[in-house]
Amino acid sequence: MKFYTDYLWFNTEKRREYIRITNQVRDALEKSGIQEGMILVSAMHITAGVYVNDNEPGIIEDLDKMLEELAPFGPEYLHHRTGEDNGDAHLKSLLIHHQVILPVTDGKLDLGPWQEVFYAEFDGRRKKRVVIKVMGE
Repeated sequence: MKFYTDYLWFNTEKRREYIRITNQVRDALEKSGIQEGMILVSAMHITAGVYVNDNEPGIIEDLDKMLEELAPFGPEYLHHRTGEDNGDAHLKSLLIHHQVILPVTDGKLDLGPWQEVFYAEFDGRRKKRVVIKVMGE
């Protein structure tokens, strides 16, 4: 079994952003040389996430609206007693989840016809990273 690790770095301009990273994941797969296996893509911060969905502006807006309704930005979080103002970002990350596992078949990322990989940032404007871990043969 072979392993390959790569990192993506982000420093978003907005507090919340959704960034398509499918091509970067494919690039890591190509560099790894594996033909069969899986790829773990994981946000390395507790206020960000990784998810798979359609790359369509409407669904991204719907997702953002849903997350804001479930965990709205505001001062009411107990977490803010620590001096932070990002309690909502921690909860949004839990709703999206921090990682995905993607299949590799015949040397290609084995996604459905409309599936894309995204990095979701909920407390941006500072440097953060994602790990891509390719495993297989």
